[in-house]
Amino acid sequence: MQPATIKLFLVKGSPTGLRTAEISNWTGKAIAGPRSDLDDLLGRPELQSPGVYLLTGTDSESGDPVLYVGEAENVSKRLKQHAKTEEKDYWVHTSAFVSKDENLTKSHIKYIEGKLIQLAHSSKRMIVMNSVSSGSSLPEADRAEMDIFIQKILQLLPVLGIHQFSATAAFSPLQSKPKASVNSDEVPLFHMKGKGVAASGRRSEEGFTVFKGSQAVKVAVKACPSGVVKNRERLLEKGIIALEGEHFIFTEDYEFSSPSTAASFVQGGSVNGLTAWVNSDNRTLKSFESQ
Repeated sequence: MQPATIKLFLVKGSPTGLRTAEISNWTGKAIAGPRSDLDDLLGRPELQSPGVYLLTGTDSESGDPVLYVGEAENVSKRLKQHAKTEEKDYWVHTSAFVSKDENLTKSHIKYIEGKLIQLAHSSKRMIVMNSVSSGSSLPEADRAEMDIFIQKILQLLPVLGIHQFSATAAFSPLQSKPKASVNSDEVPLFHMKGKGVAASGRRSEEGFTVFKGSQAVKVAVKACPSGVVKNRERLLEKGIIALEGEHFIFTEDYEFSSPSTAASFVQGGSVNGLTAWVNSDNRTLKSFESQ
């Protein structure tokens, strides 16, 4: 993504309340807010036009983020319809995206919706309430324009509190190219060995990323934190880890919330990641970051 200046306006002064967001030299605009501010959100004149929207929340059983992506020729009217049903009880926050020059057509917003749904499913970092959508077919020039529009949406989402679309900001030695524009020389590689397994990873924007090909112990110790055990079950179910002989192996890069969470997952017990992860000079992550 290119450097950008973002203009964030807090309509009521609250950083988590109703707000708008714009990027310099972009025709799009974001309007976001909690469901508790839905009446004010629906009253925004920008949402009387075509656009896409994201309804987000948390699954009550697993604690995983939940997402629904939609499109409408009148976003406000569609959101009002959703609010009248009980099927989206997870919905606590809304993020809508429209065009300031009113040039988005039905085909455009269907295309954007389809791409966002595909990205959400491929991230495997949230429960997506939509099935995989093929979106809409567009002429080549329109596709290129909408792809840029989508990149701007992805740039704004973390600012609006939605981080699950973010590319893992780390470069795995087992991949042919980085998943994000991070120079591997600037982000040091750390590794960990023990209990018959080996893993490698790096600090990343949201915590610590363990790379594809890393191993994790098959059986966690009895004192292993319950959250780690549940996360192992979820990642196994999603195919992010797979059983290979006497250990698990990561089938793709996966970002954990902290170095300790990552280390505990790999070792199957409570582990201090700041001292467990070491670099090529055998310096711990804690020692490296305190220099």
